[in-house]
This record gives sequence, C-alpha cells and structure tokens, in this order.
Amino acid sequence: MNWDLLIADYNSALEVLAAILALVIFVSSLDDLFIDCWYWARRLFRRARVERSPQYRRLSVEQLRDRAEQPMAIMVPAWQESDVIAAMVQNMVEVMEYRNYRVFVGTYPNDQATIDEVERMARRYPQVQRVEVPHPGPTSKADCLNAVVAAIFDHEREANLEFAGVVLHDSEDVLHPLELKFFNYLLPRKDMIQLPVASLEREWYELVAGTYMDEFAESHAKEMVVRESVSGMVPSAGVGTCFSRKALLGLIGATRNKPFNVDSLTEDYDVGMRLSQMGMQSIFGVFPVTFHINRTAWGSNKRRELLMQMPLCVREYFPDNFRAAYRQKARWVLGIGLQSWEQIKWRGRTTAARYLLLHDRKGVLTSFVSILAYILVAHFIIFHVGLATGWWHAYYPSLFQEGSIWRKMIYVNAFFLAIRAAHRVYFTSALYGWEHGLMALPRMVVGNFVNCMAVARAWKMYLSYLFKGTRLAWDKTAHEFPSSAQLARRRQRLGELLTSWNAVEQGALERALEKQAGADVPLGRVLVSNGWLDEETLAEAIAYQADLPRAHLTADLVRKHAVDLPIELAIRHRAIHMGRNKNNRAVLAVASPLSEQSLADITQAIGEEPVQRIAREGEVAVALRLLREGGHAGKAPAIPHGPLLGDLLIERGVLRREEFEAAMRDYKPDQHGRIGDYLVERRVIQREMLETVAQEQRSFFARAAAQPEQHRGFFGKPSMQPT
Repeated sequence: MNWDLLIADYNSALEVLAAILALVIFVSSLDDLFIDCWYWARRLFRRARVERSPQYRRLSVEQLRDRAEQPMAIMVPAWQESDVIAAMVQNMVEVMEYRNYRVFVGTYPNDQATIDEVERMARRYPQVQRVEVPHPGPTSKADCLNAVVAAIFDHEREANLEFAGVVLHDSEDVLHPLELKFFNYLLPRKDMIQLPVASLEREWYELVAGTYMDEFAESHAKEMVVRESVSGMVPSAGVGTCFSRKALLGLIGATRNKPFNVDSLTEDYDVGMRLSQMGMQSIFGVFPVTFHINRTAWGSNKRRELLMQMPLCVREYFPDNFRAAYRQKARWVLGIGLQSWEQIKWRGRTTAARYLLLHDRKGVLTSFVSILAYILVAHFIIFHVGLATGWWHAYYPSLFQEGSIWRKMIYVNAFFLAIRAAHRVYFTSALYGWEHGLMALPRMVVGNFVNCMAVARAWKMYLSYLFKGTRLAWDKTAHEFPSSAQLARRRQRLGELLTSWNAVEQGALERALEKQAGADVPLGRVLVSNGWLDEETLAEAIAYQADLPRAHLTADLVRKHAVDLPIELAIRHRAIHMGRNKNNRAVLAVASPLSEQSLADITQAIGEEPVQRIAREGEVAVALRLLREGGHAGKAPAIPHGPLLGDLLIERGVLRREEFEAAMRDYKPDQHGRIGDYLVERRVIQREMLETVAQEQRSFFARAAAQPEQHRGFFGKPSMQPT
C-alpha cells in the first residue's frame, strides 16, 4: 500500500508539472498562431487587393537585366575552408549574370591551405582578391569581416570607385545567377536587403539535415515576411545579405570603424538590429525565379533535372551529424537568445520590434518544454498501463479529468500542434515535394531533440561566461559544397568562359575565331600563339571545363616516372606519367582531356585507367622533349617551353590533325629518330615544308632564351605530388 501511495504522489506531482508545461505551450502557441494569422491575412489581402490593382506591376527579370550595373563587392570570410572555397568561388563566377563586381575573401595567416586555394582562384579570376586578417585565427566571423570591409574601402580609394552594395556570403553558399542583378535593382533605395536561405535537398533518410530543410523552408517563407510586415525590421541571415554603402558607413560610424560586433557570435542578427535602431530601411526580398534542381526519385537511383519556380534565395548544405547540428545551433541560440538579451536588451523603435525580440528569445526556455512533454507522456502511459494491469491501485483525482480546464487546454494545444504540423508540411512540400513534406512530420521530433541539446549547450556556455569569465569562442561548423553533378552546371564554350573571366578581350576572341576557321587548331592554341592569352590561364580554363584538377611538372618528376609509360604512347597522346595518387591509381598530366581512343590505348598499355590532371601545354611539351632526348640522368636540359613541331605543322596548315595522329600511331622514337624526319620518310610532308616550320620553331626558342621571364619553362617549379 505504501508503494502505491508513493506512485500516486509521484504521478500527482507530474500532473502539476504537466499543467505548467501545458500553460507554457499554450502561451507559446498563441505567439505562433499570431504569426500564422498575420501571414495568411497579409497574403490574402495582397492577392485580393494589391495584386488586382490596375497600378500593380510585378517585377520582371527583364527589368533586372535592363538596369545599368553598379559596382558591387562580395565578402566571404574563410577560416579552414580549403575544401570548399575554390568550388564556391568557381561556381559563383560561372553562374553570375553580372560583370561589375569584385570578390574579397578573408583568410588568416596561419591557414595556409585556404590561402593557397584562394590564391589559385585569384590567379584564375581577376575579380577575386584575397584579404589577410592581420592576426592568426580563429577569431570570429565578425573579426574576419571587419578586415574584409577595411580592404574593400582601401580598394575603393586605389581604384577611385564606390561600391553601391556589399554582399555577405559564406564559403558553402550556392548562388543564383540573378542575385546581384536583384540587389543592383534595389540599390541605393534600400539600405539592407536579405534574401531567403534554403537548404539544398537531402535524401529522405538524412533526418538531421532534413530538419534544416523544413525549418528554413517555413521560417524564410513565412516568419521573415511577417517580421518585415509587422515591424519593418529584418535580421540578417549572415548570407545573402546586401548592405548599401549608406548602411555600411552608418555601421562604421556607430562602432569606431568596426561595422560587425566582435563580441557577438551572431554578428548577422546583431547588425540587423542595429540598422533598425538607426532607422535604416531593410527589406526581405521575395522575387520568384527559375531554379535548376537535381532530384532523385524515391525508391530509384535515377536523377532528374527539374525547372522549379521558387523565390530567389541562397542555398547551402547544413550538417547531417547530430553533434555538429546542435553545436551550430547552440551558437545561434547563444547569440540571438542570450547575447542579444545582454547587449541589445529590450530596446526597439516600436512595440512590434520588442515583441519580435520576445519571439526570438522564447526558445531559450521553450526548447526544453517539448522534450519534457515527451518524457511526461511516456510516464503517464506507463502509469495508466500499471493501473489497467493491476501493478498498483492507488491514485489521486487527476487534474486532467474530463471537463476540467486542463483537459480542455490539452485539446487546444493538440489543435495548435496540428496547425504547426500542417504549416511545416505545407512549406516543406512547396520547396521539396510532397515526399519531403510527409517526412517533415517525424523530422519535427528530431528537430526538437537537436534544439533542446543546442539550448542546453548555449546555457552552459553562457553561464560559464557569466560566472567564470570563460571566453565565448566561435564554434566553427565544417562545411560541404555540392558536386558539379548536383549543381546541374551549364558548361560554357571556351571563348565564352575566357571572356567571362576577363582573360581575353572580345575583339581578340573574334580575330582568333577567324584564324581558327581556316585551320584545324584548338582555339586556345590560336589565342596563345598570337599573344592574346597566357598558357597558365588557358590551362585553368581547360581544367575548369573538364572539371579536372591542375598538375605541375618538374624535370625530376618526369625522369622518375619515365619508364612507367611507354615513350611512344607518351609522345603520341601527349601524356606524362606523374606516379600514383593516394588511392594507388596512375596519374597522367595532359594539356587537354584524353580522347576515348587515347584513354583506351593507355589503359591497355598500363593495365588500368589513369587519373588525368591538366598541365600547361608548355610543361607537357618540355617534358616530351626530355623523354625523347633521354634526359633520365644528369641535369635537366635548359629548354624553354614552346610549341611542339606537330602543333606548328597543324597550325600552319601543312597537314591535318587526323593525318598527324594516324602517322604517329606507328612512331617509335628509338627506331625512327626525330619526328620531322619520320614524317618526311613516311611522305606525310615535304622536306621544304619541314625546314620552314622547323626554322620558325628555332626562332621561337631563340626569343624564349633571350626573354626567359616571358617564356617560363617548368624546371625549377616546385613538384606537386599527385593527389
């Protein structure tokens, strides 16, 4: 009997706790209901009155494109981002329908891997500039951005220009081609423009990453719209944010040349609040555009490309690891829910702004409520099972008995929960399809556990900061960038690519195309031979088009692996063996991707399909001469890089490429000697023609020897081992 009474007392105490939680859930749900009602009322009003007005004109893509381009700057903070920063910059330059912009990437002096990747992109794209933070990292995103902003203003003074807007992005962001066009259209009328943020689509079983899909789909389609409508205040999301020049100068003036708050872990939220308090005009930009989406049908491995209408937004991958997810969200909670409480307090220009502060900060308490509710439900189920099976008999009258106010509150909260679930399914389905919409229901539970752990970690860090003086450190999240296949990229022609990089002037390209029309010569070769393009940029462009890494050759590396590929194959297919990568696969340096036939020939000869890397044409030419002349020992011959005889014969129209390749199939250096003599003996060309072209080649070598700085060879370049 005493045991039964203890259980009854325990259950009664849990009911009191459940009543308190029910009241908290009810109040929080009223807040959510207000957001829902405002959103739908605004949406219906705009559809019924605003959009049907004779004066209403929907903004079009043509209007964005017709507006003259103003100078724009993009700032990207990068600490330990060597895995993703190059792909992000490459994708940005490829897709962006804008030319008058410059990218500033902030790096730290003790992060050499990221520095190397950014410098490689800066060599490839003239609009990219690396900015070095003046002290070692990691510090904070705000600190890195402050250094980048200083570099932007330095560039303005040096170039005698003023950027109309400065755009904030992270190193994992996937941008839409019209993003800068949209910002350009709204500047300088708006002081801060925030685009929606959306997660890139995940598989159905990636439950943790799926919670980001659901939460951002709802919050950036509904809550951000309501924020702007209710208070006129829009917080920055930290990516896809454009600051006008006026806004940036205002932030600098208010904080002694430090526009971003280094004492906040969520400098984006902080800066949005400060701009609102200055009376700056912020906008949450919702502009429908077309996205190319790769989607895998459930139950099938087939991927299909879709064209979807959705708001112009920034997309990225979020963590699919439970620990990484709650640690990332803990930083958000700490900055938005706790640090802003300490630093901004309850200051707001309007009552609506202060209400939204409360809306943002309630999560530091309510995130625990849902988990406690799960635990209480489990306890009550066990208790009632015990009563039904006779495990115990004593109990007190329940607070939640039929007809009680607490029972009614349970029903009301269940109704609110159904509304929450319906909204989550609706907004997720709108972006990702009905399958993910259904998966949003179980992911709500996963999200509650992630958020609870995040809030617990945030409180632990904040209390340690308050009572122990522990420094609040920037907890970096590992980033992931989608592959080329996932992005559904549209590859440009070489000429378009080079002009988009500002590597070749349009006039030079047109003259090169005219020259190419009369000869069987690659466009890149025509551009290089006429001095309109350098070999390094050409190699970068070929590597980009083929989606292959770069390679750099040295004489020692060529000698070391000379016997790994038969010399006749190396000469015939213009391929240099570089050894093996970390997966023990043979690596070849080529000036352009091998044809299917060449790849098949080499695969048959070495017994495996090699991995290809793109090297400068001059490097490959010198390496082939080194192999042909037997430079396997001693010092490397002092041969400057230059065109091979076969390339010159084809370029001058002496023979066609097919004829040259057919003749080279039987060529063996040890038997046939020099290639020119071999071609004459085979009656492919005449001796007089050979002498004329050979004299031109010797003249090139003489010029190269006289001006070595303009005709760099590869001897002395650092060796890059295959990876």
